[in-house]
Amino acid sequence: MKRLPIFLLLLCFMTALFTAGCDSFAEEEAEGEDTLYIYSWGDYLDPDVIAQFEEETGIHVVLDEFDTNESMYPRVKEGATSYDLICPSDYMIQKMAENGLLQPLDYSQLPNARKYIGEDFLKQAESYDPGNRYSIPYCWGTVGLMYNKKLVHGDVDSWSVLFDPAYKDGILMQDSARDAFMIPLRLMGDSMNTKDPSELEAARDMLIAQKPLVQAYGVDDIRDKLASGEAALGVIYSGEAINLLKANPDLAFCPAPKEGTNLWMDGWVIPKQAKHVENAHKFIDFLCRGDIAAMNYEYVGYAIPNTAAIDIIGADEYNASPVNNPSQEALDHCEVFKYLGDDTKLYDQVWTEIISEF
Repeated sequence: MKRLPIFLLLLCFMTALFTAGCDSFAEEEAEGEDTLYIYSWGDYLDPDVIAQFEEETGIHVVLDEFDTNESMYPRVKEGATSYDLICPSDYMIQKMAENGLLQPLDYSQLPNARKYIGEDFLKQAESYDPGNRYSIPYCWGTVGLMYNKKLVHGDVDSWSVLFDPAYKDGILMQDSARDAFMIPLRLMGDSMNTKDPSELEAARDMLIAQKPLVQAYGVDDIRDKLASGEAALGVIYSGEAINLLKANPDLAFCPAPKEGTNLWMDGWVIPKQAKHVENAHKFIDFLCRGDIAAMNYEYVGYAIPNTAAIDIIGADEYNASPVNNPSQEALDHCEVFKYLGDDTKLYDQVWTEIISEF
């Protein structure tokens, strides 16, 4: 009889614990329904834009960042995390779609995208996403050359400067197979989408010969080294040029070397395993709103395909920058990266050979 109160007390405690656990689980489930998991490039979304979206919708945003398309892809393919929204580049969007990793967009949920994304950009996106079935263009630009006018002699308009011994230990290259191979391929007059082993071998030999001149192969650290004056010149994405030019007046930028360069476009896609599909559509359409796209542009710095945002910014101001508005002559020499299927492995294998001994 003395044990009964203890038993009843224990039973009450366990019941309370179970109930609390159920309540906690229910709260987590409720929170999950109003959550959006995003996987994007670093510094590619204005934190104030995210905060405003959360305030307007009640949807909590969880943001993870990647530094290259190639580091992002295996994580998504393996399903390590169930992301709802991802921002890959053109050729990677094509790869993900062809490998069944994306789901079609529901344009009935994207009125701002239908209204404000420029037709020219939608047509360009069809080169890697026929019918714009899986992606909405977000930012675009070129891969160009940033150089320090105090350390580099004369104006720079050619990729050949990256192979000049005068700048030994002052050259920065992108740690990316496609971006790296693009440079010698264009110098030789070959397509940056070549599948010809002999052309890739020739490009490999040029990059191997260049290695003693290279200070570093990097991604975000290239921006920091150029801003601080630690390097003479480097390969960067056009959007990074705007802030770098403000940070260091000794810098200059060539958005499209005369041999041609990569004209790229990043876009928002919804992975096949996304759990919050409606929230993902809401965020895409929110970003396509003119006021939000203009706000985001001021933070990100990359050229945008949003016509309403450009009207808000002012077309004259927007187009005054050669970063945002390269000449048609320069654009005529540009190419868009394409997904090369199994042939992409050849680029990766050869690139590993090049940087493994650096």
